[in-house]
Amino acid sequence: MQEHEVAELTLETPDYKLTVKRGGEVQYVAAPAPVVIQPQAVPASSPSPVQTQAETPAPAPTPKPEVPKEDTSRYVEVKAPIVGTFYRAPSPEAEPFVKEGDLVKKGQVLCIIEAMKLMNEIESEVSGVVRKILVSNGEPIEYGQVLFLIEPA
Repeated sequence: MQEHEVAELTLETPDYKLTVKRGGEVQYVAAPAPVVIQPQAVPASSPSPVQTQAETPAPAPTPKPEVPKEDTSRYVEVKAPIVGTFYRAPSPEAEPFVKEGDLVKKGQVLCIIEAMKLMNEIESEVSGVVRKILVSNGEPIEYGQVLFLIEPA
C-alpha cells in the first residue's frame, strides 16, 4: 500500500465487506442475512349468498387439432460431443459450412463448437443430405444435444 500510495482499500462481495486502511485496523463486516418473508394465512371470508338462478356453464374449450410430427426416424442425428457455443461458419464473414438441403460426405465439417476458447470441428458421421439444422449460430449447446438431422444417401 505504501509503494502505490494507497490509503484505503475496500472489497465488497455479496457475503462480506473488507476494508483495509493504511495505519489502521482490518475491519470485517458480514453482510446482513437475507430476509425471508413467510406468507400468512388469509382469514376465510363469509360464504357468499346462494344464488337462486342456475349459472350457465362455460362452453367447453375446443380441442386444438394435433399437428402431425415429422417422421425423423430415417434421419441420422448429429449430436454435440461437448458443451460449448455452436458456430455454423469458421468466421463471422464466412459462408456456413453447410445449409439445409446440402449434400455432405462422411468426414465433412458441419460446424464448430467453441469450448474454453478452443474451436472443435464437428464432422458428419455419414454421407447424405442435411435435412434440418436444429441450432442457431452463436447459441450455447449442451452435451448430447441434437444439432443436425441428416438423411443418409
